[in-house]
Amino acid sequence: MSTDTVLYKRSYVFSFIIRLCHWLRAFAIFGLVVTGFYIAWPFLVAPDSTNVLEQGWVRFVHEVLGFVLVAVTLIRAYLFFFSRSNIERRSVKDAVSPNSWIKQIKAYFWVGQPPHHGAYGPLQLVVYAGISIAAIFMCVTGLTLYANVYHLGMGGLFWQPAEWVTYAMGGLANVREWHHIVTWAFIVFVLIHVYMVIWTGIRFRNGSADAIMSGFDYHPVHVKDKNKGNDPVQHQTHQTNTDHKGH
Repeated sequence: MSTDTVLYKRSYVFSFIIRLCHWLRAFAIFGLVVTGFYIAWPFLVAPDSTNVLEQGWVRFVHEVLGFVLVAVTLIRAYLFFFSRSNIERRSVKDAVSPNSWIKQIKAYFWVGQPPHHGAYGPLQLVVYAGISIAAIFMCVTGLTLYANVYHLGMGGLFWQPAEWVTYAMGGLANVREWHHIVTWAFIVFVLIHVYMVIWTGIRFRNGSADAIMSGFDYHPVHVKDKNKGNDPVQHQTHQTNTDHKGH
């Protein structure tokens, strides 16, 4: 019978502003999806009803959340490229490394550990980059639809770019249709994202969900019992007993 100690090395991954942006974006996306589908199909009001106030309030909430998404998208882009912490930018090294991709794919099949030079794995970074591009597309098409309804104030400011986008996409109907289609990319992404966060936390015991809550990530470091207490990064321990009968 032998006893090993599992130490957890705690690393500060996400700053407060990054965590705030994450939850603001999550709240905005959820609200935009709900209000967006209602705008497309206002099922609470009869087709022949003259009650437009309800639809107006739903549109107002949709527009406010849309501007929240625009702001968060701009802030997150700035933080990724210019933040003092380079932990997110270090993930690019893994994303362009074939060896890191092989390790990541093997880890998904329960073979070995994933590469961890930055905040994200290679597949994770590529997917996040893709959904960020989708967010930019939704912001642009959303502002185009906004400018075609409101011609003063912010709408007037965006009118000329919106007119160009409308022309490039073949008309306002196409802008609206693609705005609706790309919404499904966010729905699919959120479902997979939540599943993978839970799966990763269970599979690799790294507290992946904790990082976006507290900012800290945890990585297990296995050491022999005789070394217990000698590691300055020890924060949590638990005992694992291995039965060596027959060996």
